[in-house]
Amino acid sequence: MAFFLCVTGAEALYSDLGHCGRGNIRISWVLVKICLILNYLGQGAWLLNHNMGKTITQKTISIGFNPFYGIMPKEFLIIGIIISTIAAIIASQALISGAFTLISESMRLNLWPKLKINYPTNARGQLYIPSINWMLFAGCVGITLYFQSSSEMAAAYGLAITICMLATSLLFASYLATRRVKKVLVWIYLSVYISIEFSFLIANLEKFPHGGYVTLIIGGILFTVMYVWFKSRKIKNSYVEFVHIEDYIHQLQELSNDLSIPKYATHLVYLTSANNPKEIEHKIMYSILNKRPKRADIYWFIHVDVLDEPYRTDYIVDAIIPNEIIRIEFRLGFRVEQRINLMFRKVVEEMVMNKEVNITSRYVSLQKNKIAGDFQFIVMEKFLSHDNDLPLSERLIMRFYFWLKKISLSEERGFGLDSSYVTVEKFPLIVAPVTNIYLRRVNTD
Repeated sequence: MAFFLCVTGAEALYSDLGHCGRGNIRISWVLVKICLILNYLGQGAWLLNHNMGKTITQKTISIGFNPFYGIMPKEFLIIGIIISTIAAIIASQALISGAFTLISESMRLNLWPKLKINYPTNARGQLYIPSINWMLFAGCVGITLYFQSSSEMAAAYGLAITICMLATSLLFASYLATRRVKKVLVWIYLSVYISIEFSFLIANLEKFPHGGYVTLIIGGILFTVMYVWFKSRKIKNSYVEFVHIEDYIHQLQELSNDLSIPKYATHLVYLTSANNPKEIEHKIMYSILNKRPKRADIYWFIHVDVLDEPYRTDYIVDAIIPNEIIRIEFRLGFRVEQRINLMFRKVVEEMVMNKEVNITSRYVSLQKNKIAGDFQFIVMEKFLSHDNDLPLSERLIMRFYFWLKKISLSEERGFGLDSSYVTVEKFPLIVAPVTNIYLRRVNTD
């Protein structure tokens, strides 16, 4: 178990590079390893001198037998307890901050529902997720009340660590493959590490009925949430219809110049998921032209592309029709906070400085005073229509997905949009329309 504790502490640090830093971990790891070796050798020497030939039982431990504190001089015992307590707090903080980092990255990669994230400082990687903090608190209290003692908790802990080690090794092998490392080296790495870790797993499986099942239950819940979120988005996106923007340019220009229709906003902004810059969702065109004609002077389409690089912040401006239809694509790293409202404002300011766009209001009275026109964001929110005929498995997945979406952060808050400038439009999501409806007309004459 001591070996697993060492490995877990190291993995917690490496999972939180954004807080600790690569250089700090490398330097401190040398010191930590030396201290660990000396400490365990010292405990072994103490046991040989004070407990030779005796069996260490649960009763012995319950009355205060502890080699860690036994090797300390009596006058240093209080200081040792203080140091070990501080070390436990630091280890817990590393685990908590690492959980915040992993959850935030999962949200950026669309593998976890959107949650509120607070950024206490301007430093990269410094973040706080209130809901995850409360979940960790509830989990710690629940596990403590369930197991009652650390010795009872060892079964669940050991199995959790071995599964984590196996997953880490497989993920690292996948990373090596993406970096085009020679397959022979990857397979050598896998054969060595997997064989060692698999032996640990077999040894810990006997602890399954003694508390190891708790690990699988918690892991299963997390996996279910991630799978449902990923799978449902995949199902939903497979039925999204895209159209070519060029086919609608003439209609948008006519609508913009049609004075018989009340102006909806000077600048109308839509968030689009279309990766192809020449395409747009059909539902967006339906929202502008059909649902309620939305006349605006300039139509903006914003696309956010999350990259594998952690801190990239690039953008591309595509003036489809200058001063009339403009598409902006943000290319953000998976660790970058998606403050689209602020980013969009900065892009518009740079375009105004470069004289690429005129954001002044088109109303004569306002134009004379050079007052900028208003900006209105339209967010498309889907809901599962009752007109679907889905298989039971997909129906359960979609219902769970929309329930998660209901309790998670809304899209406008997730993108950092000011609610006073946002209009939410709801659209029914019809994945598998019902086709076998039979109706028979009855003649009453």
